[in-house]
Amino acid sequence: MLEELEIRNLGPIRSAVLTPAPGMTAITGETGAGKSMLLNAIRLISGAAADANRVSSGADAAWAQGVFMAGPQTAAAAIAAEAGVEPEDGELFLARSVPSSGRSRATANGRSVPRSVLGRITDELVTVHGQADQLRIASAARQREFLDAVAGDQAELASYRQAWEALAAMDERLEKLASQESSIRQQADYLRESIERINRVDPQPGEDEDLKTRRSRIENAAEIAQGVGGALGALDASAVDGDPDALGASDLITRAVQHLRAIHVEGPFSDLADRLESIGADLSDVVFSLSRQIDMEEGVDDLDAINGRIHELDELTRRWGPTLADVIAWRDKAVLDVEDLDTSPEKLAELRQERRRLFEDALEAADRLSSMRRRAAGELSARVGEELSSLAMAGAGLEIRVTPREADEARGGTWPLDANGRDDIAFLFTPFPGSPQLPMGRSASGGELSRLMLALELVAAERRMAADGDAGIDADGPAMTFIFDEVDAGVGGKSAVELGRRLARLARVAQVIVVTHLAQVASWADAQFVVSKGGDPSADGVSTTVREVREEERVAEIARMLSGSESETSLDHARELLAESRLG
Repeated sequence: MLEELEIRNLGPIRSAVLTPAPGMTAITGETGAGKSMLLNAIRLISGAAADANRVSSGADAAWAQGVFMAGPQTAAAAIAAEAGVEPEDGELFLARSVPSSGRSRATANGRSVPRSVLGRITDELVTVHGQADQLRIASAARQREFLDAVAGDQAELASYRQAWEALAAMDERLEKLASQESSIRQQADYLRESIERINRVDPQPGEDEDLKTRRSRIENAAEIAQGVGGALGALDASAVDGDPDALGASDLITRAVQHLRAIHVEGPFSDLADRLESIGADLSDVVFSLSRQIDMEEGVDDLDAINGRIHELDELTRRWGPTLADVIAWRDKAVLDVEDLDTSPEKLAELRQERRRLFEDALEAADRLSSMRRRAAGELSARVGEELSSLAMAGAGLEIRVTPREADEARGGTWPLDANGRDDIAFLFTPFPGSPQLPMGRSASGGELSRLMLALELVAAERRMAADGDAGIDADGPAMTFIFDEVDAGVGGKSAVELGRRLARLARVAQVIVVTHLAQVASWADAQFVVSKGGDPSADGVSTTVREVREEERVAEIARMLSGSESETSLDHARELLAESRLG
């Protein structure tokens, strides 16, 4: 709800503050007084394009600010929060400054924001029905949103969109798999070739290190033979070709043990003999191991084979290493990966079957949504036609056509579904008897279209009231502000009274601001503001003032609107009209 509109230096308005009523507010004044500037101010704070030519003469900049009630749970507050703006005590201060030269600046609660943010916020707070604003309803998307709001099909729409999102996610997955199918085949071929190459070499854990050790032995065979032979000769001369009478360390230890065992006197001699025998046993093991080293000696002829094998293993570790254990682990994992890749055609078929099921689910949800829309479209069309007859548009009519798109396998994909269901929705308006049905927004004057929008908003509001069991504005005020301009064009007499009555009915559930020339419309308002010219044309030019009129001042303004004068007769007529303009 708009709580306050403040304007500075916008066209002829130097300074003005408008505090609309929570219900219906009428803005009146003579033609050319500047009432349109109030709408221009609303459009500015709604993110419309700025026009420096509308800055007041001699001023540096024009400025407009709207103070809106927006509770923490409202969509407007959520959009503001996305931009880093939090309502203050449930209020949003949306402002726009337009310099006489340079770029305009938009702010929300004092924080600079893109003007598109103002537009998104005010889309949830204000709906302007004026000549420059009506084409928005010509959009198929806007018409669908309006019909869905009237139909109260939020649950069906949410159910459908959940099914649609699941279908879209599956389509994205299938498309990704299809695009990757070629690369998957290439990857599988690479894995198979790599596995075959590794298996052909058949590496064994630790084999490369063993081979390098053997190669080192062959390359240092002479040094090893000399060292081992010398060691064996020193330990056990009989193990090598040498002097058969020479004694080695083992023989000397054996002889020492014999000498100690020959002592039959008490003392440590037996223990020392045992220790020497243990040393002798260790020496025997060493001699045995050294003897095996001589037996294991490989010839130079084995060196080429060993080097060839080491080269094969090094090739594997360079590609899939760095170690031979890594090569073996990579091969084992690749075997499993190939199995997974080889099953991809079956997996793809399974996913396509699942996709068919998701499509059928989405189609069923779309049909339920279509049924709700068609029922609401019929009721809305009939009720709008009744309202138009009371708004000086007898014979005018609105047909809301909901046409479910038919399935066509040739079109493939998700046809006939899209993100909003399977319906083509069209608002077709007949402005007068005999006129062809034409798309809404292209078939009526500004005044006719404003009255059509009033009828639509009124019927929609009454359906909401019936659904909510609500008889009026809630304690926090209405969530939406409707602004009507030119709604009274071509209307007079009894039709004007009915027009005012219907605006007042809409004001029971929404804030209504109407710019009007008709006293029969203004008399229904809860508050009335008069826009009038003033100032000295020879000095600083004509300026416009905006002031609220109450009691006798309002009677005088209604009288002026009725007859152009404030005679006793016109004043009495004005009082009578104000007294009668009340909803029962």
